[in-house]
Amino acid sequence: MRRAPPLTLSALAAAAVLALSALWPVTASAGLFDDEEARKAVVDLRTRFEQSQRQAELETSERKALAAQLADQAEQLGVLKRSLLDLNAQMETLRTEIAKLRGADETLAQANKDLARELADLQRKYKDTVVALDDRMRRLEPQRVSLDGKDAVVEAPEKKAYDEAIGILRKGEFANAATALAAFQKRFPSSAYTGHVQYWLGNALYGKGEVKEAMNIFRTLVSTTPDHPRASEALLALANCQIELKDQKGARKTLEELIANYPQSEAAQAGRERIKQIK
Repeated sequence: MRRAPPLTLSALAAAAVLALSALWPVTASAGLFDDEEARKAVVDLRTRFEQSQRQAELETSERKALAAQLADQAEQLGVLKRSLLDLNAQMETLRTEIAKLRGADETLAQANKDLARELADLQRKYKDTVVALDDRMRRLEPQRVSLDGKDAVVEAPEKKAYDEAIGILRKGEFANAATALAAFQKRFPSSAYTGHVQYWLGNALYGKGEVKEAMNIFRTLVSTTPDHPRASEALLALANCQIELKDQKGARKTLEELIANYPQSEAAQAGRERIKQIK
């Protein structure tokens, strides 16, 4: 069986009034209550009824206020939830941006490392180029050399060609040395090495068996540059060539010229010993 719903205060008050009204004729006719008591009872009932109504209205008002408060809180909670969702979305976006920036920063750092390495390579290559250029310039610049105790200034290509030719002669390659020395004469006709080149060319020609050609070179050296440091040795070499060709008279004459013109030279001292051997 279903239970009847509980009666509210308003319903109870109304029921009491109806019950009192129903009992009123009986009570009056029975003589249990007088008029004054009846009026007091009615007033009391009315007062309690009004209080019940006010209580009911207050409860209704409180319920409405509570419902409004709950609705407001629900709305605020909805706003808060939406704010949290927005905040989460913003944080996710921020995380993505930070990841991108971190990746970009790593890329930039690597790019900086690569750039620094390339710059270091360029600086090293530049330094090597400058050093090589300086070295090349030094090789091309005029150089001071000492030729039999006398200083002379020669161009770098001259020194290189002369040193190469003398190097060939020292190996005993007389034919190649003669070719190199003759080529030097044509290439550098006014070189400070000229007298020395003539002297060594004569020796190279003598070494390869071209004695007459050697004699011409030695005589040319003495005739053109009699004050050359190698002039006395050229006369001694010329005399040796004459002796080899059995020209004793010419050899004696050459040795006498050597002793007369260069008496203090080592070649003259050797010439004095040699002239004693000529009959």
